[in-house]
Amino acid sequence: MELAGKRIILGLTGGIACYKAAELARGLTKAGASVQVVMTQAASQFITSITMQALTGRQVYTDQWDARVDNNMPHIDLTRDVDAILIAPCSANFISKLAHGACDDLLSTLCLARPAALPLMIAPAMNVEMWQNPATQRNVRQLKDDCIGILGPEAGEQACGETGMGRMLEPEQLLEEIIAAFQPKIMIGKRVLVTAGPTFEPIDPVRGISNLSSGKMGYAIARAAREAGAEVMLISGPTALATPHGVHRINVQTAEQMYDVVMSHIDAQDVFVAVAAVADWRIAKVSEQKLKKDEHGGFPQLQFALNQDILADVAALANKPYCVGFAAESEQLLRNGEAKRKKKGIPLLVGNIGHRTFGKDENELMLFDDNGHTHLPLADKQKLARQLIAEIARRTS
Repeated sequence: MELAGKRIILGLTGGIACYKAAELARGLTKAGASVQVVMTQAASQFITSITMQALTGRQVYTDQWDARVDNNMPHIDLTRDVDAILIAPCSANFISKLAHGACDDLLSTLCLARPAALPLMIAPAMNVEMWQNPATQRNVRQLKDDCIGILGPEAGEQACGETGMGRMLEPEQLLEEIIAAFQPKIMIGKRVLVTAGPTFEPIDPVRGISNLSSGKMGYAIARAAREAGAEVMLISGPTALATPHGVHRINVQTAEQMYDVVMSHIDAQDVFVAVAAVADWRIAKVSEQKLKKDEHGGFPQLQFALNQDILADVAALANKPYCVGFAAESEQLLRNGEAKRKKKGIPLLVGNIGHRTFGKDENELMLFDDNGHTHLPLADKQKLARQLIAEIARRTS
């Protein structure tokens, strides 16, 4: 569990987005965190403390004079043994309080009284006009100057019927942000480009050639790099995966498209991690119409052309980034992995037995470099991704 042993105060202020806080509390708890909910009176108009208590297994605090705390100082006691405070949703009114040091209820008072080293993050949620109001923007700038983390908001449809910036991030995005807050920032200042997923090589308008890659490992690496503080671009073949929050994603379909996008962005990158299962071949001449099985004797003659090798071409650049390749082998991983690393001319290659891991949430990796090979035992792909990013950060520092 990624938040095992972490103690988090989840603050709720007034707003319809309180319904998302229920799912967030559940997600934090499932990730192993101990969650203490503190609600304003305005938040109680949108969701009940009973609901939040049921989801977290802990009594909810709403009153700064709560007699359940022996010294009647919950604003002090609640913040002295926690790892982070997250206010979600955080209203325009509460942002103003934080920016000006105002404290007239339990939640605002405990934020002001928290130890200086205790991280405070907020997830703004409000009408688009309220978010864009110069007063709100001044207050947000002040919070950034005060080193308070601003998570979101994002644009979209709002409960009031209007559309624009002001929607609170989704619970799964906020969960990613909380997890990221506890990861070491070992890639700050680095720009990382990751390719992920399969490619799809069309035969005709309805058929094509692809492979079993789910993209999970590549997406996990993109997320881990962003958690570590890097600016991350993800170039993805066809997958059903959600984009890791904070990662810039470009979708492609074919190997040629992936090659073109990589080459158009590679000069600005510090690290290139080629995880995608790129097709070695494409159909030389794609049919403009669907091929009929009763033509060509039932067996159309397909002619193949060799795709360009993205990783090898990047590694051959004069001003190349640090290159990391992936090898999905079906046998002889040690022999084939090292041979591929030397052939590509790269400092680090990551190997696995592809058919055992495609589509699964777990993997095991073998890292090949000039010093030999290192085994990363079977584990969750996100855990392995963080280990790999740590290796890359060490080698590029």
